[in-house]
Amino acid sequence: QAHLVESGGGSVQAGGSLRLSCAASGITFRLYNLRWFRQAPGKQRELVADITPDFNTDYSGSVKGRFTISRDNAKNTFYLQMNSLKFEDTAVYSCDAFLRSDDDEVYEYWGQGTQVTVSS
Repeated sequence: QAHLVESGGGSVQAGGSLRLSCAASGITFRLYNLRWFRQAPGKQRELVADITPDFNTDYSGSVKGRFTISRDNAKNTFYLQMNSLKFEDTAVYSCDAFLRSDDDEVYEYWGQGTQVTVSS
């Protein structure tokens, strides 16, 4: 059974850094697109960053240049390094593993979410 477990959230002052981790089990990790989402109170969920099986990355405009997504296939873990944090980065961050198979089956699994709070 697939399972994603996040760690690394917490509280930090503006300008500081945090690194989130998402450890996966029960999936063929190297085949999956891996994504970080966030949701702030009263706002829609936002795709923050994603990394493909080929290690291509993409970021939302609000975090580009400050956040870095990476993956370690040997450890079945991916990361979100967050630098120069701003108050508006405060949100619950969730990791997601997504795969669309050749026969168009979708496999998607979520972590439980971790709170990131940035104080100004």
